[in-house]
Amino acid sequence: MKRSIEIIKFIILLGIMAFLFSFTKKRNDSRKIKKLDVEFVDENSPFITYNTVNKLLIQNHDKVTSIDKETLVLKKMEQRLRENPMVRDAQVYISVDGTLGAKIEQRKPVGRVSASPDYYLDADGKKMPLSDVYSARVPIITGSSKNNFNEVTPLLLKIEADEFMKRSVVGLNRKTDGDIELKLRKVDFKVLFGKPENIDKKFQNFKAFYKKTKQDSTLYGYGTVSLKFENQVIATKK
Repeated sequence: MKRSIEIIKFIILLGIMAFLFSFTKKRNDSRKIKKLDVEFVDENSPFITYNTVNKLLIQNHDKVTSIDKETLVLKKMEQRLRENPMVRDAQVYISVDGTLGAKIEQRKPVGRVSASPDYYLDADGKKMPLSDVYSARVPIITGSSKNNFNEVTPLLLKIEADEFMKRSVVGLNRKTDGDIELKLRKVDFKVLFGKPENIDKKFQNFKAFYKKTKQDSTLYGYGTVSLKFENQVIATKK
């Protein structure tokens, strides 16, 4: 008899806990969202505006404070954000204080392809449309490619990471044989880079050549500088 009473008490306790949990959850879910917090987690200048993110999140609602928590489907919100051509990744969450938050990672352009129309090449080697909000200062890419120039992405990333090359290189021309020609700021000679391989060594060779010829005041006397061979720089005078 005593054991039966204990079981009944346990069942009643479980029922009370289930009721309280259900009541609390329902009450919490029915609360309105109080505010929206958008955070861009990358260091890029914004290629997508706060207002655009806001519209993608709230959709048919007038404003974020008119949305009930229970109507939110965070996965769908994340999907809408990721479908935007300027967004690489997105995470959407709701905090305990009623904030609808979105962490946005934008795509990073590393080159701009001269085409009809122009487009960016991003750090993943994919096409990225130009932004109406911000124009990135990246090397201009010309020439021909069957793969939307993604084969030059490793070179562009190396240029981006090297302060001297980033400051110096303003353009890349890809020839039909796959060789790359660099266009530099403030000098008019051609830099024949060759295939986008052994990049670090070629950068090292070129920087040594640039420093030496600038010290000798002979830098501007060359017409072409070839880096196609890993262990040497072949320079031809004008």
